[in-house]
Amino acid sequence: MELFDILLPILIGVLIVLVIFLIGLVIKLINTVEKVNGILDDVNRKLIKVDGLFDLIDRTADCASNFSDKIVTSISNTINKIFRRKKKGTDEDE
Repeated sequence: MELFDILLPILIGVLIVLVIFLIGLVIKLINTVEKVNGILDDVNRKLIKVDGLFDLIDRTADCASNFSDKIVTSISNTINKIFRRKKKGTDEDE
């Protein structure tokens, strides 16, 4: 019983100190989470702006690619027509 009378006040004191420490830690964590939330909101706003820029660059690249594909196709078709005419001309001579 004497051991219980000695340990109980020590245990209660340690628990009180631990609770106070945990309350302080939780308050600091809440402040940290609020700061991180503000930073994430700012980054999100900036990413939305950059996303629009990348979308513009992507559309421009697609347009340039389509244009170059049309040019290559027309040049290829022209070269194919020239070679077909020469082959037809050599077949008629024989």
